[in-house]
Amino acid sequence: MTTIATRPLADSAPKPHIDPYQLDPSDILEPPQTMAEILRKIGPGVVLAASIVGSGELIATTALGAKVGYTMLWLVIISCLIKSVVQAFLGRYVIARAETGLDAVNHVPGPRGKRINWVIVAWAAMLFLSLFQIAAMFIGVSQVMFQVTGLPVWSWVLAFWIFTLMLLLGGGYARLEKLAMIKVGLFTLITLLAAVLLIASPGFHVTELATGLTFQTPKEGLGIAIAVFGITGVGATELYIYTYWCVEKGYARYTGPYESGEAWRRRARGWARVMNVDVVFSMVIYTVATVAFYLLGAGILHAMGKVPNGTEMIPVLSNIYTQTLGGWAKYLFYIGAIVILWGTIVAGTAGHSRMCADLVRILGGFDRGDLRARTRYRDIFVVVLTAIPVGMFWIFGQAPVQMVTWGGMAQAAMLPIISGATLYLYYTHMRKTLHAAPWMVVLLWVAFLFIAGFVIPSLYSELLKFFR
Repeated sequence: MTTIATRPLADSAPKPHIDPYQLDPSDILEPPQTMAEILRKIGPGVVLAASIVGSGELIATTALGAKVGYTMLWLVIISCLIKSVVQAFLGRYVIARAETGLDAVNHVPGPRGKRINWVIVAWAAMLFLSLFQIAAMFIGVSQVMFQVTGLPVWSWVLAFWIFTLMLLLGGGYARLEKLAMIKVGLFTLITLLAAVLLIASPGFHVTELATGLTFQTPKEGLGIAIAVFGITGVGATELYIYTYWCVEKGYARYTGPYESGEAWRRRARGWARVMNVDVVFSMVIYTVATVAFYLLGAGILHAMGKVPNGTEMIPVLSNIYTQTLGGWAKYLFYIGAIVILWGTIVAGTAGHSRMCADLVRILGGFDRGDLRARTRYRDIFVVVLTAIPVGMFWIFGQAPVQMVTWGGMAQAAMLPIISGATLYLYYTHMRKTLHAAPWMVVLLWVAFLFIAGFVIPSLYSELLKFFR
């Protein structure tokens, strides 16, 4: 067997790579061993967190807390924790097979056309509906600017569309990773501070918080609850997108083309360990942020009897800062809302455009090794996937909470499919040398059963309302 030379991590950094989607033996890199070295190699999860901590947390989670109080805290926590298991197994699959997310789910049996199967068709439908969330974020960030400048919302929607195109066209992974670090750190810390002050306030009672851990499901607000489960933590779109960020970070390239020997197995397990740390790190970030938003919605807005909606969404949401930090914090909230909503538009569109370009490849539009064509289609979809939400704003008006709910329910409907597909891929396509520990496989089954057990009956219940 031919031995492939590798570069030790400590001796040299990876050389610049032209095409992150191609395996090149010269890119093989030994995985880091110490936690300090591992932390320097994480990143996909942070980029993912930048697209996660957005409409789901600031709008949907806070609105759910405002509507039902602390009752659904248990669902918010489980939503953040349980889907990260699916995320970790998809990342492991990328390292083992060096396939993108769409390549992976295209293996799932069932109805299919000439090149794609039913799972990819379902993903495409979900992606279109999830653009309502992007529309909601364009509206939200524009409402903030209206509060500050008095200029009409529509003018700011167009302005932020242009800003997004300027930032994303031609942009690579490294730029997004740096922006994600800034965005995630800034608003998460401020919101956590506000939540801590809420808990420390005299009006806060632990007994009220305890009601949120009793696994109740209120009839009122179930639609928002389903949407929150679909998009808080790792949503269905982010589960797909994570595989692309892992590819562009280089985890599969550093592992190298598959070999049957011990060297490949050692590298694969080493980079899988880095990926697991990346998953846990991002999970902590978005769980803290999501729970903080929910507590502020339940503890402040619910007590005030205010639910964010329509043109009053931003003024109502600003109470989660002003009621804990003081009136001066309104403008701090405005700055944070701009960062979190626009940052999510950028991160989400960056991921979606990569997936849509990859779909063109799978449909036969270009060869896997044609980086120029991949980049061209990626930039085309950056324009298309931001133009559609802008168009939704003109058609549906300022209804951001409803838009987030529609997109969230679509993502929730996709979760049983992708978690079930992950199980199928693990048992049929995962390389045996990279099989997970039995307890991790048990967690994957628990995740699938809970997701299917909550989403399917809840969606069925909501759909019945349309026919009554």
